[in-house]
Amino acid sequence: MPVYVALIRGINVGKHRRLAMADLRALLTESGYENVSTHIASGNVIFATPERSAASVESALEGALHERFGFAVDVMVRTEAQLAKIIDANPLVAGAPDPAKLHVAFLKEKPSKAEAGALAELRFERDEFALRGTEIYLHLPDGLGTSKTPGLILGRAVKVPATVRTWKVVGKLRELAAAL
Repeated sequence: MPVYVALIRGINVGKHRRLAMADLRALLTESGYENVSTHIASGNVIFATPERSAASVESALEGALHERFGFAVDVMVRTEAQLAKIIDANPLVAGAPDPAKLHVAFLKEKPSKAEAGALAELRFERDEFALRGTEIYLHLPDGLGTSKTPGLILGRAVKVPATVRTWKVVGKLRELAAAL
């Protein structure tokens, strides 16, 4: 049975869209997903389902979340195998002495050629980024909280929904998914 990781965008950030992880686990379990677990309160869910289409899982989760909790959210779903490839493909690891400064932006879909071209033209003084398929790898030496790079990239150059996770969280999600 395929194992998936759902990355839910924009929950539990600030006062809006608050969602207890126990409620999220209950929703997925009631929806027929198996071995449901969460990792930290930022919307990371690991589960198994016989469904073979990540796009179908994304759509079903978005609908269930909206119906139960009353707000629309974007969900990005990756398989355990995809997470392993994402980790292996990070072109910025070698140049980042501090892994705490590495992040991955998970995109809802692959950017258009025009968006990818616009992204390729961007340059930042210290920050580095690399687009690989539906992920943007980020090396932010001054930290995510102070960098303007993600905001300039996501929503401006690339107009597809995205959610960002730290490199440590990406590794932990892959580990948890592999354990299922």
